[in-house]
Amino acid sequence: MGSSGRPAVVLASGGLDSTTTLALAFADGFECYALTIDYGQRHRREIEAATRIATALGIRRHLVVPIDLRCFGGSALTADIPVPAGRDPVEMTDIPVTYVPARNTIFLALALGWAETLGAEDIFIGVNALDYSGYPDCRPEYIEAFERLANLATKAGVEGRSQFHIHMPLVALGKADIVRRAVKLGVDFALTWSCYDPRPDGRPCGVCDSCILRSKGFAEAGVVDPLAAGH
Repeated sequence: MGSSGRPAVVLASGGLDSTTTLALAFADGFECYALTIDYGQRHRREIEAATRIATALGIRRHLVVPIDLRCFGGSALTADIPVPAGRDPVEMTDIPVTYVPARNTIFLALALGWAETLGAEDIFIGVNALDYSGYPDCRPEYIEAFERLANLATKAGVEGRSQFHIHMPLVALGKADIVRRAVKLGVDFALTWSCYDPRPDGRPCGVCDSCILRSKGFAEAGVVDPLAAGH
């Protein structure tokens, strides 16, 4: 059953980070409204995962909003561009081809619109800048700038009825620390999905950047990843 605390919009991709963020917000007593964006990504697995997770947590409401970024392309996740495979984590400091142009800006703008409609002042996003600093829209300075924008660009902010706050509880945590935090929160890892490029049989590929970082995090945390069986 959902919490009856302050309303908050939580961006929920179905991945490890966003699921841990959703569980944190829920545990902190927020009445969570989960928002998943169907942006034309390569597969449906993460959207299906987000739906399963929202149901399992008893989230008050879960919206899946379609906005097809394939019309722009420009990313291995929204165009016919190969997903990088087999990279060493120490190499993952560039901006990779899996970067989707302005994705988090689009996502946060949609979350802000829903939050203002709900009368919510809190938005949660599971960005992480420590283990994977390649994405410019996962940095704390970007999130802080968007928070300032949120309070300048909304009727609720200008009229002083709301003071929006963008929460990024995982931004300074390593992947292993996120796994440990998720364990304490009781996250069911089997419900989550991280892989960019699933195999034809539906299993994670095990070699994309996201799979490699996930595997590294679970190994360092000393926790068995239920999705890793059979790699």
